[in-house]
Amino acid sequence: MKIISTNLKGLFIVEPDVHGDNRGFFMESYSRAKFAELGIEHEFIQDNHSLSVETGVLRGLHYQLNPKAQTKLVRVVSGAIYDVAVDIRKNSPTFGEWVGVILSEANKRQLLVPQGFAHGFCTIVPNSQVLYKVDEYYSPEHDRGILWSDPAIGIDWPTSNPILSDKDQKHPLLQDAEINF
Repeated sequence: MKIISTNLKGLFIVEPDVHGDNRGFFMESYSRAKFAELGIEHEFIQDNHSLSVETGVLRGLHYQLNPKAQTKLVRVVSGAIYDVAVDIRKNSPTFGEWVGVILSEANKRQLLVPQGFAHGFCTIVPNSQVLYKVDEYYSPEHDRGILWSDPAIGIDWPTSNPILSDKDQKHPLLQDAEINF
């Protein structure tokens, strides 16, 4: 397993070891022991699974406030997404900066999104299935979001006309968002 640092502290790309042959492949998508060896220790307590049928489905930007903030380990089991994390830690030198990574069935990469980041993704092929582990349960009263198209953040999404939920269309701009990181 290989961990790749990004320009945002604590945000990592994870490349698992994939063992393939004429039958297909095998990989460990998560190993608590291997992550710990690499200095990443989180106690994941829930797995979430989403299916986005169409290309251009955008989910995000989501986060939970403390004390129910979540670390996420995101991967794609079918299809492909453009996965984005935005630093929303107020005292961080990279506050408001973002990283975007393609996660796909083919590249098997994962993104470790720590607490203090807003997270979202946009499907780039139809029928994309995303699995992600979290280290805190969903808490509706702590659930928050930032508008996907906030010009102050300037995310270069792979679509200009995304398919959004009602909730994701109404999130505030970063400057108006409730943040306690």
